[in-house]
Order: sequence, then C-alpha cells, then structure tokens
Amino acid sequence: MERSRVLLVDAAPGALLGQELERLLGHGLAVTLNLRRVADGAGARADWGGRVDFTDFDPFDEAALLAETVRDGLGHHAVKSRAGVPLRAAFLAGATRPGLAHPLRVIGRAGAGTDHVELAAAARHGVTVTHTPGSNADAVAEFALAQLLALTRGLRSYDEAAHRGEWRAATAPPEELSELTLGIVGPGRIGRALAGRASALGMEVQAFSRRPAVTSAPALASARDLTSASVSVPDLASALASVPDLASALASVPDLASALASAPDLTPAPASAPDLAPASTPQPAPASAPGPAPRPNRSLPDLLATSDVVSLHLPLTPETRGLIGRAELALMRPGAILLNTARGGIVDEQALADALRDPAHPLAAAAVDTFEHEHAAFASPLFGLPNALLTPHVAGMTRTAMATAALRCADHIAALLAGRPEGIPVVTA
Repeated sequence: MERSRVLLVDAAPGALLGQELERLLGHGLAVTLNLRRVADGAGARADWGGRVDFTDFDPFDEAALLAETVRDGLGHHAVKSRAGVPLRAAFLAGATRPGLAHPLRVIGRAGAGTDHVELAAAARHGVTVTHTPGSNADAVAEFALAQLLALTRGLRSYDEAAHRGEWRAATAPPEELSELTLGIVGPGRIGRALAGRASALGMEVQAFSRRPAVTSAPALASARDLTSASVSVPDLASALASVPDLASALASVPDLASALASAPDLTPAPASAPDLAPASTPQPAPASAPGPAPRPNRSLPDLLATSDVVSLHLPLTPETRGLIGRAELALMRPGAILLNTARGGIVDEQALADALRDPAHPLAAAAVDTFEHEHAAFASPLFGLPNALLTPHVAGMTRTAMATAALRCADHIAALLAGRPEGIPVVTA
C-alpha cells in the first residue's frame, strides 16, 4: 500500500529535526522536507537523502506553498507547520482540488492554536485540523514569569544604564511579588501553570474565564473543552482537568475528587520523552495536566481593576479579537503591567502604544511576545517604546516544548491519516 505523503513546511530546529523525521518515518509516512528554514540544509540532505524528499520555498508565500504542495499533480495528504504559516481558503481549495493523486486531508500544527487556518474553508474541503494544546504550557508560563520579573524589577533599564557605564540606583524601591496581585485572563493549561509558579513566589493570583464554571454533570458533558477529548478512560483525567473551575466543582461532590485522584487508570501518563522510539502503530501522545486553579473572578473589568499584573492566555477567536482595547486598558490599576504571550490580535496594539506613551495613563509597562503582524510582515506601533518589552514570539520555544510539540503533532497526523481519530484534538470552525 502506498504511504501517506506529508509536507513538513517548517521542521523542528537543530537536533530536534532528526527526532521529528524519525517519528514521522516510524509511522510509515512519506516525508517531503522544506529546507528553507533548516539551518544546515546541506547536512540535512547528506543525513536524510534517500529517506525523505526535499524542497526549498518560502512557506509564507501562499503561491509558492500551494505550488509545492501540489507539485506534479501528486499533492500531499498532510501539511505540518510550527510557525503558524497562514493556510487560507485559496490554499485549501488548491490543495484539495479534483485530479490530485493525494488531496490534502490533514493539517497539523506543532504548537497550540489554529488561528492560522481558515477553519470554515478547511471544513468545506474535508480537511481535518489538529494541534498540540498543552505541549508548551510550562515553557510559556516560565516566559511570562520572566516577563513579570523583568518589568516589576526594572531589569532592562538597569542593564541599559550599566552598559553605558552608569551606576543607577533605584529612585523608588519596587514592591515584592508577595505584595502584588496577578490577574490571569484565560485559566487554561498555560494560565494554570503560571498561576502555580506565581503562587509559589507569594503572589495572590486571580483569573477570569470567558467560559462558565462547571457545576453539574450536564454542564460538564457540554463543555467546549471536551468536544475533542477522547472517550477512552486513560485520557479522561486530562480531559476533565482542562475544564475551567472543575476542581471546585469536584470538591463539592463528597469523595468524588479523592476517588478520581486515587484511581490508577485515571492518572494521565507523562509526556513522551523527545527520544522515545516511535510506536508500531500511530498513537496520540499524552497531554500534560494543568496546574492548580487560581481564585476565580467573574468579571474582566474587575480583574483588570484589581490586578497589579495582567497576563493573557487566550486563543485568538472572533470573540477574543480586540478583547483588550482602550476602554479595558483605562480600567487598570495605576502602575499596572500587561503581559501578552497569547496572540497579538487579542490586544489593540495602537491603543496599547498610546497608553504606554501617556505618562498619566495607569498602565506603566507591557511585555509583548505576540503581534498582529509577525515574521516577514513584522510591524507594530510599539516599536521604540522604552516601557514595552518586545520579543519575537519565542515564549514556547524551549527544547522540551518544541520536541514534545513536534513528536505529538507527528503522532496526531499519523493517527488521523490512519483513520484513528480517538483522543486526537481536532479543531472546527
């Protein structure tokens, strides 16, 4: 039987490339590797020639991406990316057009979030979209904590002054973390991982969730977090754990929480090691469990007004686009800090820039890792502002997180192509 074809649009970097390719090949897939973002293209050809095919194109050029996907009328059954390469309606139509030997069936994202895919168009063309939620939760939480510490202690200004040979003492001693309240908007896997770390450092932590709290079995059954969860027992614990406020709901049911915690079959397996040998048949990689639940706050305006630091951890959807604008920024505490490691479109960047330029505005500083326009189109009104700490969407890029995402994505793609969707996170419009 002919092997399913996978186009690796942007592979895992460095030594992780070999692990990703071995995983895909171990699942019996035929791989085409795009060398454009591979640091050592010649080395990759030497190491993998004869086992994978090669191409070289700019994945952010939609015409080039489509041309390579359907080259010679063959097509690819799956496309995998990690950097959020836009996959819009025109690409999806072309990659699934009649006459292709292998029309597109699966899109895989090695990372969390699928806002780079036009989901309605994918559904129209019969393309399944998967990603790896939770694979980078610890990495992003650590990065957000680093942003918080850098801004609350003014590390960048001290560093810049010291490099100029200036000995700058603190004009106003800062507060310690135990004196500050952290507000988390979106207490999912990443939000809870950050909450656990901040709580351990003495911060008071509160969170606002746009989803209603789970208080009954019927509500649990309809919760959005469970729409793509496996019905199999081994995955039940991680699926249940991803539902906001479930811990408090379980606590209200006598003995249920302890029964669940003690049941060996409900304990989620640890994340697979990066060098784990591929399974003989496609199997989904397990998801890590989220951290402890922070104190809930039922109102976004109230959370903004009562937090010294606000950290965003939401997916970008039509409902969350522009969630933080001029009105919301104006509600924040004097001297407050905003952290965004989620998606750029959640925050009105012009409104944020205007707030940071205004010395009378309550917002004192912001750390931004995600932008409305990224990669080759990178541009922002935040450029040049000394109280804006800017980084190029690197919060989730630790070795462990990227290896976990790459291997888990390979497992998801293989399982879906093999007709085994159970337990695979699938995103729909």
